Amino acid sequence: MRGLLEAVVSVAEDLSLDAVLERVVKSACTLLNARYAALGVIGEDQSLSHFITVGIDQELITKIGPLPTGHGVLGLLTSDPHPLRLHDLHDHPASYGFPEHHPPMVSFLGVPVRVRGKVFGNLYLTEKAGGEDFTAEDEELAVALAAAAGVAIENARLFEDARRRSRWLEACMDVTGKMMDDERNITESSLDMIAATALAESDSALTMIGVSSELGPELYVAAAAGERAPLLAGRSLALDSPEIAEVLRTGVPTVFEDATDLLGAQDGAAFGPIIVIALGPQGPNQGLLILARSQGSGSYSKIVVEMSAVFGSHVALALELARTHRLREQIMVFTDRDRIARDLHDVVIQRLFAAGLSIQSLQRFITDKTASQRIRAVTTELDETIRDLRNTIYSLRVSSGETELLSDLILRTVRTAAKTLAFAPRLNLAGPIDSAISEETAKHLLAVLSEGLSNAVRHSDAGAIEVYVEVTSEHVSVTIDDDGIGVGNLVHRSGLLNMEQRAEILHGTFDLESGENTGTRLTWRVPAADAH
Repeated sequence: MRGLLEAVVSVAEDLSLDAVLERVVKSACTLLNARYAALGVIGEDQSLSHFITVGIDQELITKIGPLPTGHGVLGLLTSDPHPLRLHDLHDHPASYGFPEHHPPMVSFLGVPVRVRGKVFGNLYLTEKAGGEDFTAEDEELAVALAAAAGVAIENARLFEDARRRSRWLEACMDVTGKMMDDERNITESSLDMIAATALAESDSALTMIGVSSELGPELYVAAAAGERAPLLAGRSLALDSPEIAEVLRTGVPTVFEDATDLLGAQDGAAFGPIIVIALGPQGPNQGLLILARSQGSGSYSKIVVEMSAVFGSHVALALELARTHRLREQIMVFTDRDRIARDLHDVVIQRLFAAGLSIQSLQRFITDKTASQRIRAVTTELDETIRDLRNTIYSLRVSSGETELLSDLILRTVRTAAKTLAFAPRLNLAGPIDSAISEETAKHLLAVLSEGLSNAVRHSDAGAIEVYVEVTSEHVSVTIDDDGIGVGNLVHRSGLLNMEQRAEILHGTFDLESGENTGTRLTWRVPAADAH
């Protein structure tokens, strides 16, 4: 009894779950005089997800190879969680044998560890000291220790959950605070900071922040962090699954157990489960936060799913407050521009016009030819100044609209797509880009520019990339030219097909010229008549 009490006290000394599990195994080994002991944690699929051992050093564990998966006698305890004592482990019908380099084990005692009435795992002990069998008393002690361990494990779990919740809430406050401090200028670096924070708190391998596209079931990845982030940032991902539509409609997060369902076979092969979280209120146009774990790293816990949704809500609120603040400042600027334009028109121009008339009236009093020429020159200068002021007033009133110039959007798209490059692509703009292209054509143009640049950045291995956007009286065109290795034999043509379809919608053309080690030229062209 003294040994059992010491074991129970030892198990209860720590609140860290990993430390508690290790103490349970060590205490059982000491209490029952066993040479080897282990604790197998049962996963959601009823197989062993963790296996903590005592008595075997790390070098021998490495030689033995992969940890047990729950076959044989270990699997029997999982399917039938009752105490099991064996004189010789090998004589049992369910015995599965040992792998190479595994130490010999004969006597065996296994008992289930229950947490809130549910089997958390099983405690295994082998090789009783002195070569004896485990007794009924040993079994009673092991069952008692397992019961105490269940309480300690539950306390450790609650502590871990509380600590994880606390960390998530601190992350929410930290991100919101930083964004509020920088609310006048929410940049790509702000989104990168959000993605990096979510990556750390969720123990993920990849996080992405995406914006839903108005052009179709697509997601534009505005920021990413973690594994393969450089390859996914700036890309457009297809989001035509009913689960994503449900997230956008209800705002409730969903979990994909297979990453390929969302990212496709090529990009999703490296990842396991994925959580998709809505940013903002229900509706089709809010952003999404996507978390992905590495292949084989296990599922996301309920706490991570729950708190990542809370994190997404905080981020959405901060983004909305920042956007509202920017709009308020824009309205103030536009109001000032209207006032300045009104003052220029009603006061300054009228005074200049009156001064010009007064100067012209002086001509009838002056007979000197040189003086008359001087007066005409001054009045001409005043007329030109009035015209310039009228043009300035018109510009002030036009710029009071909230529509962003297409040239600015093109520049931002190029900068975003080329974030991972060691060099900056060369951008050439020609023609009336900001005035001669309709909103519909501009959307297709930006999507083609993003997809084409993303392909060049990810696949071309180029040392230089040139981008040409040209508007003439006959056509609107986008050309992306790189000096990379060429496209080779493409397995996935979804991006190229998307650009070709966008050209067909506007009755245009899409051409791709590529040769091995001679670079690639992508040309997207639509008629000017369809651009208005």
